[in-house]
Amino acid sequence: MSLFTKQESTQAYLKAGLLGFAGAGKTYTASNIAIGMIRHLKGMGLPEGDKPVFFLDTETGSDYVATMIREAGIEIFTAKTRAFKDLIPAVREAEQSGGVMIIDSITHFWREFTEAYAKRKNRTRLEFSDWNFLKTEWGRFTDVYVNSAAHIILCGRAGYEYDFFEDQDGKKQLEKTGIKMKAETEMGYEPSLLVLMEREMDMETKQVFRTAHILKERFGLIDGKSFRNPSFEHFMPHITSLNLGGKQLGIDTSRTSEDLIEEGTDSWPHEKRQREIWCEEIEGLLVKHFPSQSAEHKQSKVGMIEKVFHTRSWTKVQNTNSKVIEEGFKKMKELLEPTQPEIDVTEDVPDKAA
Repeated sequence: MSLFTKQESTQAYLKAGLLGFAGAGKTYTASNIAIGMIRHLKGMGLPEGDKPVFFLDTETGSDYVATMIREAGIEIFTAKTRAFKDLIPAVREAEQSGGVMIIDSITHFWREFTEAYAKRKNRTRLEFSDWNFLKTEWGRFTDVYVNSAAHIILCGRAGYEYDFFEDQDGKKQLEKTGIKMKAETEMGYEPSLLVLMEREMDMETKQVFRTAHILKERFGLIDGKSFRNPSFEHFMPHITSLNLGGKQLGIDTSRTSEDLIEEGTDSWPHEKRQREIWCEEIEGLLVKHFPSQSAEHKQSKVGMIEKVFHTRSWTKVQNTNSKVIEEGFKKMKELLEPTQPEIDVTEDVPDKAA
């Protein structure tokens, strides 16, 4: 069966991300997009157009935009939580009952998750080994986010990216290199429409306005553009390019490579067991050839271990890699039980009568 099929658009739902510093207009802009999206879907006759806005609220932002959403003739339902465990259930509920879902702010969910983990593990600071679990669990949410049959707009706080550069004196200096969404490191890669919101002021008129900078737009229609005081219409080129009403499939996560990996291989319990097995084989071989508890036989055992493993410590041998112990056993067996040359029975035997 072929892995490839004829290409068709499976991007049927809006996956947008807005990041910015305080007062940049993330919540207001996300709400405007949600209102415009519901109206657009209703105009297309799609069922989501008759459903409410779901607002997953971590910082009371829904209280300030609820009136605006209701005045647009759209219901709004809220869940005020920062618990990471609520993220996937919220998306699943939005798939069933919501028109558009706003998550504000995704930063709080990541922070709560890492803090809950540290508290559970009694950590004052996270260790390198902790991040494998945290990122794997977070990845379960991002898979659901990308593949879900739900229009999702997530907001996140902005943070600076830093890197080291060498100055003219050869000293390393830490400098800002960019802006990223403050969440799990790869979260900013997931939205198909990623927008940086900034609060700006005209110093002559003292007028404040918000600007939307399109950091990423995968259709390439508004990528790199900036809009002052953005409205829903500014994002329409991206939205109308989605296969609205179609089937959503970001990535087929049902396909895995687990069947290529032998169960138990390279795991610590497996390695530990292999060490025990080969050490028992060595002990059995030594007892076979040096069975007594005499000083001579004890010395012979230690001498053989040193000759093969270059150490007189049996404890050190027991903690060596299992493959090394296995090779040592084979070498020791060859020394103690050298292979006898086979006799060729087809050779001519001298005839006594000759």
